[in-house]
Amino acid sequence: MKELNPLLHSQLRLAVISILMNVEEADFVYLKEKTESTAGNLSVQLDKLSSAGYISLEKGMSGKRPRTTCSITDAGRKAFEEYVEALKSYLNL
Repeated sequence: MKELNPLLHSQLRLAVISILMNVEEADFVYLKEKTESTAGNLSVQLDKLSSAGYISLEKGMSGKRPRTTCSITDAGRKAFEEYVEALKSYLNL
């Protein structure tokens, strides 16, 4: 059986990657609302995904407020697809 990617096996990180698979980009506030996570936890998990090269983070300003935009990378897309295939092997699909 294929091993499940431990980085993606976290509920919040998997939720973020799943969302980013279906959109061109998403900002921090959108991801926070969709995942119902705290700002601190989401920030830590985004940093982990970014360090792994699975997402890219673009930090900027929207008026006077900071704005972080996230998008999935090719490596992140591939890791997610491999994760889904590994999961399917556990489910005998």
